[in-house]
Amino acid sequence: MPAIVSFVGRSGSGKTTLLEKLIPVLLRQGVTVGTIKHTHHTPELDPSGKDSARHFAAGASTVVLASAGGIQLVKRGLGGALEELIRYFEDVDLLITEGYKRERTPKIEVLRSGLSDQLLCRDDPGLIAVVTDLQLELRVPVLPLDRPEPIADFIRAHILGGRPG
Repeated sequence: MPAIVSFVGRSGSGKTTLLEKLIPVLLRQGVTVGTIKHTHHTPELDPSGKDSARHFAAGASTVVLASAGGIQLVKRGLGGALEELIRYFEDVDLLITEGYKRERTPKIEVLRSGLSDQLLCRDDPGLIAVVTDLQLELRVPVLPLDRPEPIADFIRAHILGGRPG
């Protein structure tokens, strides 16, 4: 099973933008990465009315949209439970989740100035670092929001045990 780290933070804090910059750095360092984005919306396959969406609308419990470029899977009934989704990631070194702030996973909180200066996970024992553009004194490391390399190094040292991937 892969190592797991959850990026958490308020909506608009920059989690997705940060992950867009962080993932290529991890890949260059030899780490294979999978991600799960937690959402409260029902996932869509093809645009509404296309074949895979029609299969799902008809009641199929699992629908895969497959091409030479990859697959997209939508499965009913999982409810987004992290422990049920992990099995789809046995081929990666690191599973990054965006969200899942209530799960018992190591968490890196993203905190952006102008949005808030209060941590969501301040008292969470799973909080292992904060990525921010604020100057903070915390019990966990504070990493720069605008530089993904130190974040990748931190993940490799503290989540992957120093191994490249």
